[in-house]
Amino acid sequence: MNILYDERVDGALPTVDKTALLQVLRQRLPDLDLLHQSEDLKPYECDGLSAYRTTPMLVALPRHIEQVQELLRICHERRVPVVARGAGTGLSGGALPLEQGVLLVMARFNQILHIDPAARTARVQPGVRNLAISQAAAPFGLYYAPDPSSQIACSIGGNVAENAGGVHCLKYGLTVHNLLKVEILSVEGERLTLGSDALDAPGFDLLALFTGSEGLLGIITEVTVKLLPKPQLAKVLLAAFDSVEKAGRAVADIIAAGIIPGGLEMMDNLAIRAAEDFIHAGYPVDAEAILLCELDGVEADVHDDCDRVRAVLERAGATEVRQARDEAERVRFWAGRKNAFPAVGRLSPDYYCMDGTIPRRELPGVLKAIAALAAEYQLRVANVFHAGDGNMHPLILFDANQPGELDRAEALGGKILELCVAVGGSITGEHGVGREKINQMCAQFNSDELTLFHAVKAAFDPGGLLNPGKNIPTLHRCAEFGAMHVHAGQLPFPELERF
Repeated sequence: MNILYDERVDGALPTVDKTALLQVLRQRLPDLDLLHQSEDLKPYECDGLSAYRTTPMLVALPRHIEQVQELLRICHERRVPVVARGAGTGLSGGALPLEQGVLLVMARFNQILHIDPAARTARVQPGVRNLAISQAAAPFGLYYAPDPSSQIACSIGGNVAENAGGVHCLKYGLTVHNLLKVEILSVEGERLTLGSDALDAPGFDLLALFTGSEGLLGIITEVTVKLLPKPQLAKVLLAAFDSVEKAGRAVADIIAAGIIPGGLEMMDNLAIRAAEDFIHAGYPVDAEAILLCELDGVEADVHDDCDRVRAVLERAGATEVRQARDEAERVRFWAGRKNAFPAVGRLSPDYYCMDGTIPRRELPGVLKAIAALAAEYQLRVANVFHAGDGNMHPLILFDANQPGELDRAEALGGKILELCVAVGGSITGEHGVGREKINQMCAQFNSDELTLFHAVKAAFDPGGLLNPGKNIPTLHRCAEFGAMHVHAGQLPFPELERF
């Protein structure tokens, strides 16, 4: 599956002498675990977007920061590309390895170094699982707010690299809003600190710049996150609708009423049926769409907000509004939503998970347009949304064994992303660009913006050795797609053009 990314990234890179590189690494890093046999490399050939596959040249599994530093120095000296990988749960091909590069796996850095309940912070290594932070903070009455659906497995380093979100990010923000500091290594192995233990740090906000940079600017070695007090009370309302358009309008109505839910999620009928069959969450399977709206805070406010939201939902045309009777039912409601992706995976041999963001006001029209596109391309689409912040996840069902279906799935995915841009949205909300959406970057940004992205990349990584071929399209590619004007026949930052 490589239609959206039709250039051979690996073929554009300088050829690396694998035997010579192995010899140098073993001499200078005798204790570093290295995988180089074909059967050992296979498990690392893809991430959560498993349709893209590339076998890495070498896989490094360090246990100590000094090993990572020396590995980076060696690769920098020998002009060897490096791709960092965490838990491998990414959904845009961001951690896809290179045939002529080293895959640097940071999963063994999995220690929670310190929890400070007074400051409400946790200092953790990049391989720590997202959910493990909240579990460790729970005895102090604290938790870590961003909660991707993959939180049981995804690592905090990957969350920072992709600026991950989750079902509760409408109220509590994305990863970038819940960070204080990251420790990184530059491409030359130099230690750098971005941010500080204070709420604000002097100088440019390099922490925000780095968050979501998908491994292009440095290697994360430590993360300091903010912790929040657990809400005194949380209640969930489930509302059923007889059309997705009504559900979409209800989302805008809730926000317009001045209510900011802890989470506001939407699922269409195909996703509802899949999740109910898988989790038995108690969803109404005859509904065309459901909304899950969680209100949290102090008890008096939550009860008042529940009444207000119920009234808004009923005015918007909800056929049923149900409040979770107890904590167990609240957890089941969310379990159905958080397992929507694997649930939909049971309906089809393959599915393609998209990630785009649109203004909330455009939700009804975009849903209608996606249905029309699905009919045009003769493929089923299950829609799952972080509806409150406009982050949508259309899941395109297909069978790669059927001729032409893979091509149609990728073409449909591209059209959906272009639709997001056309209504004033973005090609990603939390999954990143990676290799999957690199063509659509050319539609999202103009020539000046793309040139600036390359300038930032060149400032951190002049040789273009960190995760080449991801996130930022080459200038030649965008010129080919009509997204960049070439001045005087020459493109800026020519040293990056081989990638």
